Amino acid sequence: MTSILVLNGPNLNMLGSREPEIYGTDSLTAIERICRERGDHLGVDIEFLHSNHEGTLIDAIHNASTRTDAIVINAAAYTHTSVALMDALKSVPQPVVEIHLTNIHRRESFRSRSYISLAADGVILGFGAKGYALAIEAALGLAKPR
Repeated sequence: MTSILVLNGPNLNMLGSREPEIYGTDSLTAIERICRERGDHLGVDIEFLHSNHEGTLIDAIHNASTRTDAIVINAAAYTHTSVALMDALKSVPQPVVEIHLTNIHRRESFRSRSYISLAADGVILGFGAKGYALAIEAALGLAKPR
């Protein structure tokens, strides 16, 4: 069975209550449910992980190199700061789809810079929680069987 790792970075555990006018009212638990439902519909195993810690995300990327077929990542604030996450993503063979709840290009100027995009095969942004389902479909389309 095809397997997709869905990674979520810092502060995304606060979704639903954190600035709902920007990020919407869906919680990370609701987003996980969206991902699992889309995976079930497509016959894809979803591994879902959140961490506020950069090293934990890097370890998950490294560990995924032999057991998943694609990676979907919302690196959150690390998108704009983490060369280490970019390097980790470049070090694994899986295709990478970057996801953002908001259109980062319509926000503060510092958010327009994405180190993750330099390692990603594609980017989905601005569709809120529904963008995760789109990202899983895109990742499945890019995945190569192990």
